[in-house]
Amino acid sequence: MMRKSAYCKLLLDYYPRISDDKDLYSTNIANCAFNIFLCYTAIMLNIVTIHALRKTSSLPRTLKTLFLSIAVSDVGVSLLGQPILVSVLVKRLQEDNPGCNTCKTFHIIAHLFSLASYSGVLTVSVDRFLAIHLHLRYQELVTHNRVVAAVVSIWALSVFLSFLTFWVQSDIFSLIKTNTGVVGVLLTTMIYITIYLTPRSHKNQIQALQVQQEALTEEETNFSSLIKSAAGIFYVYLVFLICYLPYSITLAAFKINGPSITLKKLVLFSQTLVFLN
Repeated sequence: MMRKSAYCKLLLDYYPRISDDKDLYSTNIANCAFNIFLCYTAIMLNIVTIHALRKTSSLPRTLKTLFLSIAVSDVGVSLLGQPILVSVLVKRLQEDNPGCNTCKTFHIIAHLFSLASYSGVLTVSVDRFLAIHLHLRYQELVTHNRVVAAVVSIWALSVFLSFLTFWVQSDIFSLIKTNTGVVGVLLTTMIYITIYLTPRSHKNQIQALQVQQEALTEEETNFSSLIKSAAGIFYVYLVFLICYLPYSITLAAFKINGPSITLKKLVLFSQTLVFLN
């Protein structure tokens, strides 16, 4: 019982209380409006994306599976996470504190789908790295069944970590989240540095081959296509980080300095920015 009460208090600290209503009234209205709009557009656009991915024949099955997983996680956030956040904000506008169960449900859903989305983007980055690094052996080693297994593992891990907050202390859970995020950023940075350096090495290998000019041209074309694909995923990941970093920084400041009106405003706006991605 004490564990549950402590957890509820921790969650509710992040949200405005009745005493904060005057200072955060306009903030609540703005975030409520933004999330209603983003909720609708994200659901519709991701459903269209899922339909387009299913109909697209030119995209490799491995990439299609990974993109479908990311799109489904984004639909989950918009269909479940954002409506709950809007309901919390509406309660605040009515000068009514959200209940513990509402906050817990929101945090579980937000963690679940956000982790699945983040892991999906990271996995696509790894996939593009393998496509460039392995090149001709890529299709042999990165099979559709292995990608499906990776996607299932991502969702299983996301579910586990989302419910882990009920089994461990909040400080330990925050440490796990922080370490997971840092490892993901470092891994992705290393991947894209390697991708950036690979074309020069590959070009030297191509020039050293004693084969027909047509084969060389085809090899160069295929490799250029892979590089463009990796660059596209890098831009997606960059936008992803831009949307997530303010929220992470705000939570860190919240943890260090404690609750304040300014930080509560920043938490709400940075949370909406996370949903924008």
